[in-house]
Amino acid sequence: MSEKKITISDIADELGLSAATVSNVIHGKTKKVSRETIHRVQELLEKRQYIPSMAGILMAQNDTGIIGVVVNQHDKYESHVLEDAFISSSLNYLSVEIEKTGKFMMVKTTSQIQEIVKFASMWNMEGLILIGFCEEDYICLRNSMRVPFVAYDVYQKNPERLAIIKIDNYSGGFQMGQHFKSLGHNHVLCIADNDIYTDRERYEGFRDGFDGDGADFLLIPMLKEERLDFYKKNLEKICKYTAVFAVSDYYAIDLMGFLMSQGIRVPQDISVAGFDDTPLCTQVFPTLTTVRQDGALRAKTAMNKLLELKEDPEAGTMIVLPVTLVERESTRAV
Repeated sequence: MSEKKITISDIADELGLSAATVSNVIHGKTKKVSRETIHRVQELLEKRQYIPSMAGILMAQNDTGIIGVVVNQHDKYESHVLEDAFISSSLNYLSVEIEKTGKFMMVKTTSQIQEIVKFASMWNMEGLILIGFCEEDYICLRNSMRVPFVAYDVYQKNPERLAIIKIDNYSGGFQMGQHFKSLGHNHVLCIADNDIYTDRERYEGFRDGFDGDGADFLLIPMLKEERLDFYKKNLEKICKYTAVFAVSDYYAIDLMGFLMSQGIRVPQDISVAGFDDTPLCTQVFPTLTTVRQDGALRAKTAMNKLLELKEDPEAGTMIVLPVTLVERESTRAV
């Protein structure tokens, strides 16, 4: 039979102290506790091998040091959101910046807004960084909790009580359109799984950078199996273009794999480019031409703004970070 777990009351009874005093020592609230009492409590805690509840300690503190990072578990990720190259790269950069501030990162995936409220409350979060949610979600969060939060890529006209860290999606698309134009392409395609917000900005920039005429748009399915079937049915149509710009590296690499499986060469037959410059871009063959966003700068900016919001909870701001085109092997002149 396992031994009985030692409780705060057991420690208090043995020392002739109140449970509140012992609890204050465990939780670091010792301003009104004598050094002698602190020493006695700590000595007996060690002797009795008392194991405190970390969650209880954190919840009892005013400053837990925990920064929550919540990623939207969107259907398109098919329950593999943390395996997405952009998401994993973003988490890596955020972990570095959070560590620099002496804070702790706690990650959660969900598509339910009330789960975020519960998550922040349960762990007494100092702040949140949210990735992949929409404007309605942020309005709901603002009305449901007072925890300061920073959002990646959201379209909200009034960033009250939150910081929005965007990238210049239009400029990235524009640069890609100019790139294809400079290579001599005259009939190009942009593919995306929706035609609003971020993807719309990237396509509009692409169209304008290509100078309008000859830059078409094709809506593709989110789910991989459906998308591959779609490509098969529309292969002849896709092959009429000399270059394809996918609004994410994931879709670009996915398309390259499909084309090559059909005997279509990249870039000899069709040039392909993406957006984000995730680590996978240099791990595939041919290496992927893409638009680079600075993940380290975005993470640093997010943390700086989150700390500012902690000092002034009513402040809000929107920051647009620059992007640059990176030319690699997947595009060529015609």
